Amino acid sequence: MTLPIDLRSDTVTKPTEAMRRAMADAEVGDDWYGDDPTVNLLQDRCAEVTGKEAALYVATGTMANEIALHILARSGHLVVCEATSHVAGVEAASAASMSGIAFAGIRAPRGQLSADMVAEALRPDPYDVDVVDLVSLENTHQIGGGSVMPAEELRGIAKVASEAGVPVYLDGARLFNASVASDTPVQEYTAPVDAMMFCLSKGLGAPIGSVLCGSIDFIREARRAKILFGGAWRQAGIMAAAGLVALEEGPGRLHEDHVNARRLADGIAEATPEVLDPWAVETNMVFVDTRPLGRDPLELQGSLRDRGVLATVVAGKLRMLTHRDVTASEIEETITVWRQAVTGDRGWEEGDEAPGP
Repeated sequence: MTLPIDLRSDTVTKPTEAMRRAMADAEVGDDWYGDDPTVNLLQDRCAEVTGKEAALYVATGTMANEIALHILARSGHLVVCEATSHVAGVEAASAASMSGIAFAGIRAPRGQLSADMVAEALRPDPYDVDVVDLVSLENTHQIGGGSVMPAEELRGIAKVASEAGVPVYLDGARLFNASVASDTPVQEYTAPVDAMMFCLSKGLGAPIGSVLCGSIDFIREARRAKILFGGAWRQAGIMAAAGLVALEEGPGRLHEDHVNARRLADGIAEATPEVLDPWAVETNMVFVDTRPLGRDPLELQGSLRDRGVLATVVAGKLRMLTHRDVTASEIEETITVWRQAVTGDRGWEEGDEAPGP
């Protein structure tokens, strides 16, 4: 049976041969005790790449975010962020249950906050009840369609936050996509913020893991919180070895994912121009609004799946992500499948086995 074209996320990539060899040969220890040499090497390398003093390897981006929020914001206090950001949406219950944190969400076009918006949100409550402890930014912004925050805007936000005495945290799950798309060095994004994280398991292609970066004192406290949250692991160097390969090889090929995403958006727009604006596709995400077609996104998701293309539904839209394991020819095939799905054309002859999982 033909394998499906999997555009559900850039987390679905399989380890490369280089990653598998590195994992098999990894020197390991017990990371709870801090003596796994491969984990320590990865953390040192990530701190170097981001220009921060120290780093902490954890299982997921959500774990990295929640550790950071737990440290940087007090229970009963507020975190200013874009209203549709990951921390205020998918992770809101986690922040509430583990840290007692609430969010002061700001709606912004394509998820992109401005310094003026943040300055207004940081105005002191005259009754001294609502207290903001942290500003959290997301770059790229997922619900914004993988949109990229300009480094100049990030610096402006950091400036107004600093003037208000509030630290800034960066959820940089796909920060390397933002760096490549904007031709901006990673450290231009990380230098203005107090702490940040990025995912190894998304565009960079590692099988597991994210890295939290910040000052030595912040990471010392983050390590304690990691253990409190049940995130202590043992011979994690097996996974860290793949992360080192991803960090070395991943950024240099991200432009391929961006080209493929734009080609996918162009192809969909050629067939159904009302469902998206290709110019809004900056990185590896394509969001399709199926309402102009009179189609429920879940129903259209099923039609694509039946024809061998996997997608997800996020924020009421059909979402497709390009990644290392999707080729340019598969993007062309996906465009053909899209045309079939929206027109009801089966795309195969009677008696043939339908493609897909």
